[in-house]
Amino acid sequence: MNAVFARPACHDALGRLKDRHLLKSLAYIGGQWTANGANRTFEVRDPATSMSLAWVSALDADEATAAINAASTAFSKWRALLPQERARILRRWYDLLLAARGDLALIMTLEQGKPLAESEGEIDYAASFIEWYAEEGKRLNAENVTSHLTGAEMIVRREALGVVGIVTPWNFPCAMITRKAAAALAAGCTVVVHPSSETPLSALALAELGERAGLPAGVFNVVTGDAATIVGRMSGDARVRAMSFTGSTEIGKRIAGQCATTMKRLVMELGGHAPLIVFADADIGKAVDIAIDAKFATSGQDCLAANRIYVERPVLAAFNAAFKARIEALKVGAGLEHGTEIGPLMHERAIAKVEEQVADALARGATVLTGGVRHTAGSLFYTPTLLTNVPKDALIMHEETFGPVAAVTAFDTEAEVVTRANDTEYGLVAYVVTENGARQMRLGRALEYGMVAINRVKITGGPIPFGGWKQSGIGREGSRHGIEAFTELKYLCIDTAA
Repeated sequence: MNAVFARPACHDALGRLKDRHLLKSLAYIGGQWTANGANRTFEVRDPATSMSLAWVSALDADEATAAINAASTAFSKWRALLPQERARILRRWYDLLLAARGDLALIMTLEQGKPLAESEGEIDYAASFIEWYAEEGKRLNAENVTSHLTGAEMIVRREALGVVGIVTPWNFPCAMITRKAAAALAAGCTVVVHPSSETPLSALALAELGERAGLPAGVFNVVTGDAATIVGRMSGDARVRAMSFTGSTEIGKRIAGQCATTMKRLVMELGGHAPLIVFADADIGKAVDIAIDAKFATSGQDCLAANRIYVERPVLAAFNAAFKARIEALKVGAGLEHGTEIGPLMHERAIAKVEEQVADALARGATVLTGGVRHTAGSLFYTPTLLTNVPKDALIMHEETFGPVAAVTAFDTEAEVVTRANDTEYGLVAYVVTENGARQMRLGRALEYGMVAINRVKITGGPIPFGGWKQSGIGREGSRHGIEAFTELKYLCIDTAA
């Protein structure tokens, strides 16, 4: 059945959808569009305009259990399919995502606020994980072991783990689901997804397309509502064999604690505080291009965003001048406006955090070269900002910003900047800009991060292991390591004695 809205949506831009069936307001459990038994709902609003988009069902703990029941029931038949059969369904899901790219991007921009071009790029990125794992699922090969026992043959195989709980954030509402779910589904697992309550519409659209692609009932479930209630129930249910979470380190620790009693497998992509290091031998124009992309994509609301920009002192003035000019040229506006590069922040808490960090940096001696105030485009917009001479004890040098504020400071030696870059509890990604090949190799080794980008920004995708060191996460997503996380190793020892 098709979902109906709990209350009528009133945003004019929804009229641009070519396929209205992609806009859902009900959760998806066991192949059924499901409302809360008490008809409780929550509102989803456009952060750019505060206009209402939909009223979505707010499910409770019992309904979360119903989703786990459905996933548990569906698991045996799903894992019994040949990998090629699962791959064909996933491939149809991939094709349907690309065919609906325009509508999915529109929904994403309306609920998340990012510029439409970025939303279109995220749909391509999200679909790429489904395509990748549709193929990778065929390659979970058995491993032959050289026997150490007379009259015995030994095999090590990978088998599907079971039901996987997936908890995703609002900044990448499609890609964070497919990067996790496609790997789990390809391995033969079933999933229960809890999307952020700020951006549930993208997740529900994925469920609609998954149903069309032929995902059997119970294989892919989406449970909307209060995070503490739903995630708490998933964490405490022993049938959920793994939890895959993307979000803050603080919440990740809380979920890990809840999962300890059932010894779940954990895959966690947590906070980041990326350094971007610009050496004096770098091309300044190229360095500024990299800094713009690394800092201001998704309006700075990205765990990969460059939070600390270290520039070698001889080129600091030239870098700041060029960076300032580029920042001031960024177009701020609603995501559906043509040419928009910086959209709204997600909520008032994000604005307040940015303001707190900027005020703290200024109080400690930093200088504003441009920006530093809310933008006139609306209550959740912040002017792209450049701070320089930011001291190392400023909050912005230690906490994630999640906003369009670039913090720049000088360094004098390679050894100094490596020490400063590594002086953090985070270790997700680091960026380096230098033309010195030997230095590229040294920094690649010396930086304590799961990913190091040298002279570029875009590095992620299906084939690579995405994840961080230290308190930036546990495990990896993407690549063969991403699918292995949702499998168990089984060792077979077969007696061959006559």
